Amino acid sequence: MFSAHQDLIGYKFMLAFDGRMPPPRILDWIARRSLGGFTLFRPLNYDDPGQIREMTAALQHAARASGQAPLLIATDQEGGQLAAMGEGTTQFAGNMALGATRDPELTRRVGRAIGLELAAMGVNVNYAPVLDLNTNPRNPSLGIRAFGDEPTLAATLGAAFIEGLQSAGVAATMKHFPGKGEAAVDSHYSMPVIAHDRTRLEAIEFPPFKAAIAAGARLLMTGHFAIPALTGTTAYPATVARRVMTDFARGEMGFEGVIITDALDMGAITQGAGQIIDVIAAVRAGVDLMLNKDDPDTQERLYAGLHLAHTRELIDDAHLRSSVERILELKAWVTAQPQPELDTVGCAEHRALEAELARRSITLLRDTAGLLPLRLAAGARIAAIMPEPVDLTPADTSSTIRPHLAAALRAHHANVDEFIIEPDPGHDTIAALRERLADYDLLVLGTINASMRPEQAALANELLQLGVPTVTVAMRTPYDLAVLPSTTTHLCTYSIQPASLDALAAALFGEFTPGGRLPVKATE
Repeated sequence: MFSAHQDLIGYKFMLAFDGRMPPPRILDWIARRSLGGFTLFRPLNYDDPGQIREMTAALQHAARASGQAPLLIATDQEGGQLAAMGEGTTQFAGNMALGATRDPELTRRVGRAIGLELAAMGVNVNYAPVLDLNTNPRNPSLGIRAFGDEPTLAATLGAAFIEGLQSAGVAATMKHFPGKGEAAVDSHYSMPVIAHDRTRLEAIEFPPFKAAIAAGARLLMTGHFAIPALTGTTAYPATVARRVMTDFARGEMGFEGVIITDALDMGAITQGAGQIIDVIAAVRAGVDLMLNKDDPDTQERLYAGLHLAHTRELIDDAHLRSSVERILELKAWVTAQPQPELDTVGCAEHRALEAELARRSITLLRDTAGLLPLRLAAGARIAAIMPEPVDLTPADTSSTIRPHLAAALRAHHANVDEFIIEPDPGHDTIAALRERLADYDLLVLGTINASMRPEQAALANELLQLGVPTVTVAMRTPYDLAVLPSTTTHLCTYSIQPASLDALAAALFGEFTPGGRLPVKATE
């Protein structure tokens, strides 16, 4: 066990910064104050795996030079739509794709591969897995980040992912406790209310978290949503509620690890000068670490505010010391883990696993037209249509992915034309595409959350009326089938990652029979 630095308040902070190497203000903080660690974000910090390894080594060197315990260095490497470590790492399809395979051993292998790559880069905490159930198809911030909408499936696969990740020496974080799948608004912008009674929560929302605790998950991330069944009020989020963080998470659920907030810059948490009130309340509620974004003024204000709260005895000293002990125990665990060589990142074994997950997750929901497997004349013309990838939520890195549908199809058929449309196509776009696509022999039409984007659904339904043989593909959430009633050949990939679209093309041309099974109710 490391000994605690005299400055106990600093341990409560997970900071962030903008830069490919730690800037002077960050090095100064490490030299003068204790610190929990850092969260790395793709747009702020990531160029390539070698640069990340160099940066994390520089941070740990600064910590050693200051005489404090090694740092926790965390990121969101969920897979699928949220991959904080980008090009050069293996881009697995994500939780809902794993849900479609229903295979705990595959999930364990994927968790371990992600962990090995993070550890090789010097990242020792992963904010994963998501254990919320996507029971609300219109949840704006969850979707394919969930394993599905079945408690037993999410519990089994979540535990397997945790075991795999931590076997690689990277601490897992179960989130978003105690379950926000029913949210109707995005907590990045406002506070959701999970209004179910305790009986429903025990049956649906809580089982994945219980399984994660039993599997030894080392961190728990709080959810910024009201849950009146536990708190008796809709006035504030679970993050600041002692009845959730201490009485329920530690008392009833038996969690003994480190509790960390979700990001403190979200609209569900008070912003501006009043934010310190929520931070003090979270610490008093039993939260160990505060996940800060990269604003230096906010970081300094919260640090000063917590120090003042401690000196005014708003934060009990014994309570603070027990929290720091948990943080130091976590630091000791991650520090004891070996660091793999950098060439582990994106290695051939992991690329093969990426392809295996992609193939095993492809789900065929309908082929009443009998189009599959495709048998086309050499000169037949295929139109590959998909929306331009954009970030649909702040927890999204889809905009970094280049459209790959046409390239995937060209591996099997030479005559493929690409049509990339805006995510919300207007009347002029729809009319122009109707005219241009009428003479093609086959349309492969990808949608991205068309169930929540009526313009996309309108385009798809217009094209389905052309009379051209058409394969529709839900490339993100599988709920798009509900808004495409006339489609006769429909598949789900749960991902726009290149490996998933390569797998889709291989399935369409008969290289394998899709075996994925829907992990959610897709037509409601």
